[in-house]
Amino acid sequence: MKKMSIKTVVAVGIGAALFFVLGRFVAIPSGIPNTNISVQYAVLGLLAALYGPVAGALIGFIGHTLIDLSWGGAPWWSWVIASTVVGIVAGVFSKKTGLAEGEFNGKGLCWFAVSNVIAHLAAWLVIAPGLDILIYAEPANKVFAQGGMAALANILTTVIIGGLLSFAYSKTVAKKGSLDTEE
Repeated sequence: MKKMSIKTVVAVGIGAALFFVLGRFVAIPSGIPNTNISVQYAVLGLLAALYGPVAGALIGFIGHTLIDLSWGGAPWWSWVIASTVVGIVAGVFSKKTGLAEGEFNGKGLCWFAVSNVIAHLAAWLVIAPGLDILIYAEPANKVFAQGGMAALANILTTVIIGGLLSFAYSKTVAKKGSLDTEE
């Protein structure tokens, strides 16, 4: 297994902290019990696109676990696992976005959007509700309503806010061959 660079380890720490702070203190109630409109997935999408699936998985896992623990209870593992999967899936497509190279254009935005839509649909319409039923014996109608709301809200916030963050970040990256030598 390839070792993580110091840069990636730092990104995981900062990403998990941002995920926690945004998820805990910037959550907007959705009207569906225990389901918020969350902006932390925009940060997860950005960092998974930059650092790949392992970093994305760790950010989602650690950040979501900290959010759940901060409410004074045990982590809700089905949703922690779903957040982990979002980070993995978004990170798998990281090379296709061109973000790390500063080449985030329309094609990169499409890859970013598609990967995050797939990630959130799988996480919130399949994994979280399925595990809620298996682990916690939750009623199907409840968990699929929560999952549907989470999928919709997370897709919108990730694609819109995460896309804007990614575009802004890409403008800060020096492109190869962009520096001239002085004579």
